[in-house]
Amino acid sequence: MKTIMLIALLIAAFISGCSTKSKFDASGSFEAVKTIISSNADGTIKRFDVEEGENLKAGQVIGYVDTLELHLRKEQLKAQIRSTLSQVPNIPDQLAPLYVLLETAEREQRRVDTLAKGNAVTQKQLDDANSNVSEIEKKIQAQKSSLEMTTDYLQKQAASLNTEVEEVDQEIKNCVIVNPVSGTVLTKFAEQYEVATIGKPLYEIADLTSIVLRAYITGDQLDRVKLNQTVSVYVDNGPKNYREYPGTIEWISAEAEFTPKNILTRSERSNLVYAIKVRVKNDGFIKLGMYGEVRL
Repeated sequence: MKTIMLIALLIAAFISGCSTKSKFDASGSFEAVKTIISSNADGTIKRFDVEEGENLKAGQVIGYVDTLELHLRKEQLKAQIRSTLSQVPNIPDQLAPLYVLLETAEREQRRVDTLAKGNAVTQKQLDDANSNVSEIEKKIQAQKSSLEMTTDYLQKQAASLNTEVEEVDQEIKNCVIVNPVSGTVLTKFAEQYEVATIGKPLYEIADLTSIVLRAYITGDQLDRVKLNQTVSVYVDNGPKNYREYPGTIEWISAEAEFTPKNILTRSERSNLVYAIKVRVKNDGFIKLGMYGEVRL
């Protein structure tokens, strides 16, 4: 009698195990897009308000790299700009004496021309008066051209220095550490007062509010899945219980691969499968790397 009861219990356990295994169509682990945030500047990290597990918003300022040297360089450039622009000549003031001479020469030219019409002066005197006006006009034109060239040269120098100031402003802006994406800080790679260099990783972040289960299906299940299909996702919640989540298939692999070694049994690992990604809204319970099951 005891033997019969033992056999019955073993059969029941076997059937129960088979039914538990068969109620899921695919399994896999949860993952998310991880972003490593790096420094955009060289210098000492003066402030760094980041802790692992902390939730950050996109655009949130979380620290900055020392900008003292950059500010001093900017002030030096601004002083050079002021010095350069102070050398720009005042063209009207520079030409004013020549215009006075021209006015006097033109007045003399008109007087001699009037006398010449009455034959009161010689032709040479009239020619000299005309020549004097012409020479002064040429001097004015030459002086004006020279002053304009000097002005253009100095303004180009000032513009070049202004460009350098803009570059410094950008470097100062790069010293501000701004979190680019909303998410949870997974790993912190730097601390306050450490020296940062351009490209040095500061922390790793991922959006865990919506997480992806990468699961694997067999070839004979392909006709049962399609993009944007709603499925049920199950996560272990204690020894015998599961948490159920609605999920949406957002990606189906175009090529087969061998079942990952951490999925299913040894005999099933050699089977060819297709990866799928199921998007699940996370209530905070699901962690990266946790296993999940899918029911199509």
